[in-house]
Amino acid sequence: MTIKLALLVDGDNIGHQLIAPLWKQVVTLGMPNVQRVYRDWSRGPDWKDVLLKYALQPMHQFNYAPGKNATDIAMVIDALDLAQTGLYDGFCLASSDSDFTPLAIRLRQRGLKVYGFGETKTPATFQQACDRFIILPSAPKSKAA
Repeated sequence: MTIKLALLVDGDNIGHQLIAPLWKQVVTLGMPNVQRVYRDWSRGPDWKDVLLKYALQPMHQFNYAPGKNATDIAMVIDALDLAQTGLYDGFCLASSDSDFTPLAIRLRQRGLKVYGFGETKTPATFQQACDRFIILPSAPKSKAA
C-alpha cells in the first residue's frame, strides 16, 4: 500500500534550489498527493521552472506587515484542513523554522506521520517534534554584485 503524503513547503524559508533534494527524499517515503509551496510570490527569485518540474502548487500569501509570519499561518491552516479530511497518512513539512513545532506535534497527536525537512540551522525543537527529520543541503549563497 502506498503511503499518501501532503508536501507543504515554506517557500519564504526553503529556497527553490532545495526542491530537487527535497523531492528526492520525499518520494522515498511515499506518494505526495498534494504538493504546495507557500510564499509571497510578488517578491524574490523566479520559481516557475521548479514549480512546473515538480508539479508544485503555488500558494500565494502577501506579507501584510513586516516581520509577521502570514505565510506560516496560511500553511498551518491548510495543513490542519488537509489533516481533517482523513485522506493522508502523513505530512512532509519543509522549513527551517521552529514556528512549525506545534503543527508537527498536533499532526502526530492525530496519528499522522510527520516528516520534517530543513537545513542544519533548523532548531532542535522542530526537528524533535517530527517522527523523522531530514537535513537538506544548505542553499548556495548568492554572489554579491
